[in-house]
Amino acid sequence: MNNGLKKYILLLVVVFLSAGAQAQCAMCRAALESSDSGIKPEAVNDGIVYLMAFPYILVGLVGFAVYKLRKKKTAKAE
Repeated sequence: MNNGLKKYILLLVVVFLSAGAQAQCAMCRAALESSDSGIKPEAVNDGIVYLMAFPYILVGLVGFAVYKLRKKKTAKAE
């Protein structure tokens, strides 16, 4: 398979997966716009950022661990 074709397919997959992720915003907006809810918009935004940070931290830690293991393996091979 061509390298350019792989990148194009990956781009399409990422675009289609991110389109589904935006569907949850309507629920948050409805909860914040209702007059009887006591939820502050700042609290909802802080919660979203809090929940969003952990996957990035985990991916970063796994990537760092893989990098260190590969670096150690190449240093040992030399």
